[in-house]
Amino acid sequence: MKFTYEHNNINVLDLEKSVKFYEEALHMKESTTKKRISAEDGSFIIVYMEPENGGNYVELTWLRDWEKPYNLGDNEFHMAFRTDDYEGAYNFHKEMGCIVYENNEMGLYFIADPDGYWIEVLPFR
Repeated sequence: MKFTYEHNNINVLDLEKSVKFYEEALHMKESTTKKRISAEDGSFIIVYMEPENGGNYVELTWLRDWEKPYNLGDNEFHMAFRTDDYEGAYNFHKEMGCIVYENNEMGLYFIADPDGYWIEVLPFR
């Protein structure tokens, strides 16, 4: 029996704002192979974002009837991305104003998406 990690789901308040953030901050794009899913009654929309060089998807789920920010607890869970241009990515995210935590000793930093989800950024090693 084999398993392959496929995607991570996060719920978002403003779907288009979140899609734009993942496109801009992490160069992801809405998947063309996993189509956008919309409930017939309009109660939810699911969008799969994929990294430009393949890998696992981030599933963004918008719920029509959800109006308050999601409770992210202590934000100890997170996603992580590696980049081939750590300094360039850092400067880009600094300009975007989305860096929320830096650990220079460990050589990493975190950005936050529009809903407050933390994303770790690491260099390729």
